[in-house]
Amino acid sequence: MSAVFRSVEAQFEPLTEARLDEVVAIEGGAYEHPWTRGNFSDSLRSGYQAQILEAGGVVLGYFVAMKGVDEVHLLNITVAPAHQGQGWGRVMLDALALWARSQGAQWLWLEVRASNTRAQRIYEHHGYRRVGERKSYYPASHGKREDAAVMSLRL
Repeated sequence: MSAVFRSVEAQFEPLTEARLDEVVAIEGGAYEHPWTRGNFSDSLRSGYQAQILEAGGVVLGYFVAMKGVDEVHLLNITVAPAHQGQGWGRVMLDALALWARSQGAQWLWLEVRASNTRAQRIYEHHGYRRVGERKSYYPASHGKREDAAVMSLRL
C-alpha cells in the first residue's frame, strides 16, 4: 500500500532494530508516557507485526500489533507529530486491517486512553466500536492512572 507524500511515494517497511532510534524519538515527542526502546525491542523479539510508514526516508508513523488465534490486538499506532492530521493514521489502520485479514483474524482489538477522544473518533470512523473499559490501565501524571476505552472491529 502506498500514498503520495509531497510527490514521494510512501511505503510500509518492517520496523527493525536499525530504525528504533527514529521510532523512539517520535514516540517521545508524541506521548507524555511513551513506549520505551525496550518495549519496541521486546515486540520485535516476540515476532509481533511492526511496520513503519515512511516517505523519502522520513518516518511518518508506525504500528505494532500482536496476532492471536482469530484476532489481532493493536498495541501501538503513532503518527509522527509533524505529520498528524494528514490522513496517515487512516492509511495505517487500513494496512493493519488488510494484514489482519490475511492472517485469518476475525477481530481487531485495541485500547485507547479515555481522554483521547480524537483517536476514538478516528477509530469509530474506521468502524471500531467501544465495547468496554479497563480501569486504571494507563500511567498518568503525578503517579495516577487513566482508564482505557476498549474498542473492537469485526473484520
